[in-house]
Parts: sequence; C-alpha cells; structure tokens
Amino acid sequence: MLLHSHWAPLFVTFSYGGRVGMGRHTAIRYLKNSVENPSWWFSVCFDDIEFGSKNVDTLCLVLERKIDDGVFVGMIKRFFECGVVRIELGGCALGRGFPEECGLSAILMNVYFNAFDKEIQELRLKTNMENPKLSLDDNVFHKPLKIYAVRYLDEILVITSGTKMLTMDLKHWILSFVENDLELKVDRVRSAIHSAANEKINFLGMELRAVTPSFLHPPMSEKAMRAQKKYLRQKKVERMELRNARETRRKKLGMKIMTHVFKKLKRSDEFEFDFQIENEVAELFRTWSSKVVEEFLGSIDERWSWHRKITTGDFLSLKRIRDQLPQELIDAYDDFQFQVDKHLAPVKAKSAVEEEERRVQEQEEQIYAERTVKDLTKLCIMVNAPIELIRKAVRLAGFTNSMGRPRPINSLMALEDVDIIKWYAGVGRRWLDYFCCCHNFKMVKIVVSYHLRFSCILTLAEKHESTKREAIKHYTKDLKAFDVDGTEEVHFPTEKDIKMMGDKNLSDPKPVDGALTVTLIRLASDEPLHRCTAHFCNRTDTIVYRIHLLQNILHVNPSDSNKWVPGMGAIHESFNRKCIPLCSDHISDFYTGKLTFQDIDCTSFVDVDGVTASPERS
Repeated sequence: MLLHSHWAPLFVTFSYGGRVGMGRHTAIRYLKNSVENPSWWFSVCFDDIEFGSKNVDTLCLVLERKIDDGVFVGMIKRFFECGVVRIELGGCALGRGFPEECGLSAILMNVYFNAFDKEIQELRLKTNMENPKLSLDDNVFHKPLKIYAVRYLDEILVITSGTKMLTMDLKHWILSFVENDLELKVDRVRSAIHSAANEKINFLGMELRAVTPSFLHPPMSEKAMRAQKKYLRQKKVERMELRNARETRRKKLGMKIMTHVFKKLKRSDEFEFDFQIENEVAELFRTWSSKVVEEFLGSIDERWSWHRKITTGDFLSLKRIRDQLPQELIDAYDDFQFQVDKHLAPVKAKSAVEEEERRVQEQEEQIYAERTVKDLTKLCIMVNAPIELIRKAVRLAGFTNSMGRPRPINSLMALEDVDIIKWYAGVGRRWLDYFCCCHNFKMVKIVVSYHLRFSCILTLAEKHESTKREAIKHYTKDLKAFDVDGTEEVHFPTEKDIKMMGDKNLSDPKPVDGALTVTLIRLASDEPLHRCTAHFCNRTDTIVYRIHLLQNILHVNPSDSNKWVPGMGAIHESFNRKCIPLCSDHISDFYTGKLTFQDIDCTSFVDVDGVTASPERS
C-alpha cells in the first residue's frame, strides 16, 4: 500500500500489471482501439535470469529518491537477500499466482522499469510533435509516424508505423538502454523485428496480427444475406397467416352473433336485451372495418390491382358513348373515377417506396465505398487465442486422447464428486476469463463447453463405474451437484452462460497455468487439527491436502518445449507432494480458481511423512 501510494501517480499510461484497473485486458483493449497502421513490431525478451545484487541495489537507490526511510528500504533489500521476494525475468512465473512469486514483485518491477518507461514516453511525445497529424482533404490520406509501447511486468511490446530502418534504430536504442542502464541481459534472437502485415507476434499469451478492418469486422456474406431474406419472408408469411386466421375468427364470431339473434327473434315475437348491444356491435364492427381498410390501403399491390380492375375496359370513358348519356350520369361517373384515382391509385406511395429503395441502395454503395477506402488505408490489430497451444495443453493434461476426443482423468478420481466438478470449473473459467477479449473466442468456448465438460462427465462415470449416459442423467449436462444440506449447486459454466460470454469487462485474470498444472488430493490420516494456511484465515476445522504437480505425474520437464506447452508456466517441483491444511471455504475457492498459491502461506506445510496417509476415495 505504501509503494502504491507513492509510485502509482508516477507510472506512465502504458505500464500495466500490479496496478488497480491496469491489467491484461486493459492492455489488450488499448492495442485494439488505439494502435493504427502498425508497420513493424518487436518484443523485448529477457534471458531466464533472476534479479541479482546489482539490480537490487539499483532498485533500492530508486526507492530512496522517493521514500526517505532507510529502515523501509533496508527491509526491502533484506526481503531479496532472504529469498522472500524473488523476481525472475524471461520465464513464465510472473503474474500467474505461483507460490514462488511474491505480491511485492509486480510493484517493485514497475518501480525498477519506471525510468525506462519515462524514456519511452518522452520519445513518443517527441515523435508526435515532429510528426503531427495534418488536416487534409477527404481524398488525401496522411499516415503520421507513430510509436506505441505496452509493458506488462517484464513483457515489453514496441510498435511503429514508420520504416524498418527507423524501427531498427529504435530497437538498438531500447536494447542498449535496457542492457546498460537497467543492467539486464536481453535475448537478441527472440527480440527480432517482425512485419506487422505479414507476421504475427505473441504478447501476454495471445497472438497479435495486423489486419484490415473488413477482416476484423467482415460484412455480411451472400449466404447470410440470403438466409436473412428467407427469414424475413417467413416472418411475412407468418404475419399474413395470423391476419387471415384473425379475419376467419371475426367472420365466425359475426355469424354466431347473427345466428343467435335470428334464432331468438324466431322463437319469440319480442326480443329484449338486458343492455343495449347495438352500440357494442357497431363499435366492434367499426374497429374491424378500420383495421381492414388500413391494411388494404397499406398494400400497394392490392390497391393497384383494384384500380386496374375498376378503370380498365369501361365503355363510359368513350366520347361517343358519353355524348348519348345524361349529364347527371356522366358527372356521377367522373366523380366516381376521381375518388378511385384518389384512394386506389398509389402513385405517391409507389414513389415513396421507390425513393426508399433508392436511398437504401445509395447507403449500401456508400458503406461499401467507405469500407473499401478503410481497407486500403488502415490497419488495425486483431487478437487471437493460441488455439493450437490450448489444444496441446488439453492433450497434455489428459482431457482428450490422441484422437482429440474427451477422456477421463484417473488422477482426479480420488476427489469427491463436487471437488472434481469444481476443479474442471476452475480450469474452464480461467480459460474463458483470460481469452474473452480474443477474436476467436468461439474456439475457446468449444474447448471448454465440449472437451472439458465431457471429460468431467467421463471422469465421474469412470469413478462410479457407470456409463456416460447414466452420469449425464444424474448430473445433467450442466454438471449440477448438491452440497451437504441438499442445495443444488452449479459450478461449471452452463452452455447458455458460455454462449453469452464476451469481451465486456476490463480485468486482470490469472492464466490457467496455476489451476491446470496442480491438483490437491485429500488425505485420510489422523493428523491433529491445524490452522488454515490461507492468509487471514484463523479456522482450525481444516483438512490436509497433498499437492500433486502435472509435470511430476507425467514425468515431463517443463523446460522441454517439445513435450511441454510453450508459454505455459509450471510450479516449482519442490512443492510436489507437500501437504497443506485448508478449510472448506478456501479449498472450494482453490478448486474453482478464485484462490491461488499467492493467497496461501506456503511455509506452513504439514509433515505427514511419519504418518500413514493415503488418498481418500469417495
């Protein structure tokens, strides 16, 4: 809190991570909405190194310039010396909720990189002043030189809209500043420059591409337009059928009224009503007739048809016939024809319809012209989720087999049914929350809604030695469970909820790594009660759980990119098979992904090596 209060106002706008309201989704939305016409981009990649003593001394000097408290700065330095705070650059451990990451790491890293951010900010302002945006005619397009930068903790992305030579000079200056002033080692091979129009780049675990606006927001295809017209025709037919059915009911009701009145009159000479029905009937027929006339006058085709039938082939329009007829008949005929032309000839209505059609056609042509001009003069950024890496992670964790079909996970059968559902729900929700800002979010929805859902169903069926059909009948496709009191609970997102999800909230969700690569198995032992290891929890009615890591279960080295998923982090193997006590509320939050190892006191492990303990199978 002290560091945030002193340093938060000094951070630049493109510094994300470890700040309130400045998370991953905020950075992605800035890239999608603010970056225009990217030409070249590169990311500053660090070697897998840890903050050394030189870096810690530099950080302490920076802190002393703002905070005049030697004891506080000395305490921060002691944190690094004792290993309480560790900052590892270039890896996949920052911002993921791993136990080896301290809560102070993010704010301290922002403080350390603040000088670098200030230099980039001054360079951007200088470039904007030297290359202002000119106000030219509509037929002239001007693309000013722009420099964009985004930094999330140790991930740095730089984008330019200028030439490659300018980008190369900018990259050389940035790498020199990082290596000389910040004393950090940069991987120059991975920090190569890429063409924004032809090559994609990875940032925050997502794929960025420069595309035209029509590719990002494609117009309606011919097939979709035909489907829309077919739908409108169907709705029109349905309205017509409803109108005809309403007319038929009106006729039947009128005939019933007339038949009833006629029968009463025949049975008795006098027929008296308890109330005056004439007014009600007259009002009813007046309403019906007004609706019929309104519908008739609203139809141009019917008006033209009746006008053509009445005015075509009339012998009274011939001059030699008119001379032989009385003048009163001729005047009545002319007045009748005048009224027919006035009410039935839809000249103005037809002109209005033609004008509307012409206006719609001109509007479509204008939209097409604007879209074409934008495609020729503008590029924007499209953000995609790495679907291939997600599918590889799904196969690695055991959700699917080699054919890509859902399969059960045997290592989860030691959990209770509700805990199995919560574990799957935690993995699925983290994927959905993390990639909800991506253009291909629909593919992530399919992975969660199909592969994870049916893998959970198959795991429950395998545990109880039943079939998939019986498991679906018992738990339903929404994976409903019941708590101790018999209350129905739904932890896994339903199919309707997944369909309604989208890019709506600006948050900083944790990646799926911390939920996918670890499982907590309940132990059946005679251990005494321990205090819950979650921070600020004093409950002692806890249960001991053993940590099982995915890399140890599969016997895979996370540094091997061929067998492990590139970009997916892993918890340090020293935590494997450690035992921690947790209360019922916090174990539920841990399974569902609301709690991470950063929220747990990992120094309060329980030693059960001398006690016979085995996983409890329910």
